[in-house]
Amino acid sequence: MLLHPGLQRPLRIVADENIPFVREAFRGFGVVRSLPADQITSAAIRTCDVLLVRSVTRVDASLLEGSRVQFVGSATSGIDHVDLAYLAARGIAFAYAPGANADAVVEYVLAALLELAMRRNVPLRGQVVGIVGCGNIGSRLAQRLSALGMEVLCCDPPLAEQSGRTDFVSLETLLAEADVVTLHVPLTRTGPHATYHLIDAVALARMRPSAWLLNTSRGAVVDGRALLEARQQGYPEAVVLDVWEGEPAPDPALIARVDIATPHIAGHSYDGKVRGTLMLAEALARHLNLPFQPDEREQLGPQPDDRLDLVPPDMQLSETQWLAELVRQMYDIAADDARFRIVMQNGTPERRAERFLELRRTYPRRRSFSLHRIERTFVPPSLHEAVAVGLGVKLVEAETVA
Repeated sequence: MLLHPGLQRPLRIVADENIPFVREAFRGFGVVRSLPADQITSAAIRTCDVLLVRSVTRVDASLLEGSRVQFVGSATSGIDHVDLAYLAARGIAFAYAPGANADAVVEYVLAALLELAMRRNVPLRGQVVGIVGCGNIGSRLAQRLSALGMEVLCCDPPLAEQSGRTDFVSLETLLAEADVVTLHVPLTRTGPHATYHLIDAVALARMRPSAWLLNTSRGAVVDGRALLEARQQGYPEAVVLDVWEGEPAPDPALIARVDIATPHIAGHSYDGKVRGTLMLAEALARHLNLPFQPDEREQLGPQPDDRLDLVPPDMQLSETQWLAELVRQMYDIAADDARFRIVMQNGTPERRAERFLELRRTYPRRRSFSLHRIERTFVPPSLHEAVAVGLGVKLVEAETVA
């Protein structure tokens, strides 16, 4: 084993088996033992130095007490599954991967909106979309949706207070005016801007009955029971849920009332996962005051032959249909929805939880939109900005596509 310069002994590292390339990224630090999430127990990690998890593992005293863990990394953008106060009290370093999967979540939302628009035969251009939470994901989504011709309203009270920005609107205004409401906030239960049940019965009643609601943040940001009751009464018009209260055993009745339902995979693009792994490796190197080998990022990142060519849709389609057909070549969200419904429609809560986690564990490889390209002449001139900026697909000249 070739250790990083400066390490006196190999570290013992336990990692969730679904963190991609974890052995390659951390090989210079020591011995990596990959385990299924349900096997990351206090006994399994007692003698390890480094613990690498995903959002399905609760990191707190019950897991870490009595262990020799000195560094915890979570390959996620959210941290509500980690007891930060406990880690600080124990002197355990912590790192996570904010923004690593931001583009993946944005692309999920784009695919969902285009799928809903196709099913309803309505255009996205000119619709008002309200983005609640304008951090790594929400800010990128705002730029992409603007390029698709949508009017964007943003709501983020904590960010408004910190930055002094005046271009945000209140949640009440956003709910009243938006045709689409999409949630991108962390789950917090205390404080002046707590997000637990942010969208409750009152908030749902404030939305336009014809509005669409999307949640890709955390399940408990939406009151599931209130949403089910609202849907039974006919509003909001459309709902997309990737995250659920009661996860990994969400309410089957709510699943049945949702237009697009998926098992917490919005951020599960292959490239986003790799970025998250690299961010944790670099964080551990900084913690140990070691250099991160420059060639490791190049080896694990996208390679030149990863570029994927797209087939132009029929020019006779409407703008929304054309974009939807293009996106389906990169990511078919309807297929994810179908797989989810098939395995979650019956069984005990325990069995459904197993299936939910298995869908996440065996999720197909999904590549970033930015790795795809299409010949410029295949794209209607009126859609150049929508394709290049809104979708993030590279427009290339004919001679470069060979």
